[in-house]
Amino acid sequence: MPIWQAVLLGVIQGLTEFLPISSTAHLLVARGLLGHPYPEDAFTVVIQLGTLVAVFVYFRPDLIRLVHGLGSDLRQGRFATNADSRLAWLIALGTLPAIATGYFLKTWLKENFFQPRPIAVVAIVFALLMAAAEGWAKYRTRRGYRRRGEDDIRWFDALWIGLWQALALMPGGSRSGTTITGGLWAGLARPAAARFSFLLSLPTILGAGLKELYDEYQKLHAPQPGEATSLFASGDDLVALIVGTVVSAVVGYYAIAFLMNYLQRYSMAVFVLYRIGLGLVIFALVAEGWL
Repeated sequence: MPIWQAVLLGVIQGLTEFLPISSTAHLLVARGLLGHPYPEDAFTVVIQLGTLVAVFVYFRPDLIRLVHGLGSDLRQGRFATNADSRLAWLIALGTLPAIATGYFLKTWLKENFFQPRPIAVVAIVFALLMAAAEGWAKYRTRRGYRRRGEDDIRWFDALWIGLWQALALMPGGSRSGTTITGGLWAGLARPAAARFSFLLSLPTILGAGLKELYDEYQKLHAPQPGEATSLFASGDDLVALIVGTVVSAVVGYYAIAFLMNYLQRYSMAVFVLYRIGLGLVIFALVAEGWL
């Protein structure tokens, strides 16, 4: 892969991982237009580790508090007795649905959803669900219900949002989009839903990225016919992966900062319209034979 393509894909990944518009969908479409023979290969997953770094850097004070709170409880043999420890366990609980779904359905998902038409359908369907969640949030506000903050997240909320995160394993769903949508349905304020969404991404992205790296290492020694070659088989491909990952980390940091500030003041209506437009564009590209 040429370096300029790695930079382009890194920018796309950094921008779209945290904006609720689906990074995987954008990467698959972009790689398809660039003529990559296996756009669904490990590069599309591993490059997400760059945006993981962005989350670590942006939320580092919060993560330090989570580790200290959890460590304090573990040393004293207690469970979720302080706010930071409780949030850490909420994140762990919310991660379980994505782990289970990825473990049992990874092959089925790749066979059925990593194609342009399903991506377009999923993008539009989840845009409509996002719009409905915004409508629900406004309805609750008119009825006098308080929009709950991060400290109000309950165990059921974490599991509920985690189920929405599992749905994002379908390209076009958007991990941040589905989890923020789930948070709005649960009655969370947008900033609280977004903040929990980003923290929830840490174990999911880390686990998926490390699993793909391990699989690529195994593939290096036992390549399978009809599959993409290992990312470690070519020095050029490995350099491209590193470049794309670094670029996605830098761009991702600013994307987080933008979205956290944006959701303090505005709804997700613009992203709803964008996702519908994205789905229609993908359908058009398929109809014209470009994808």
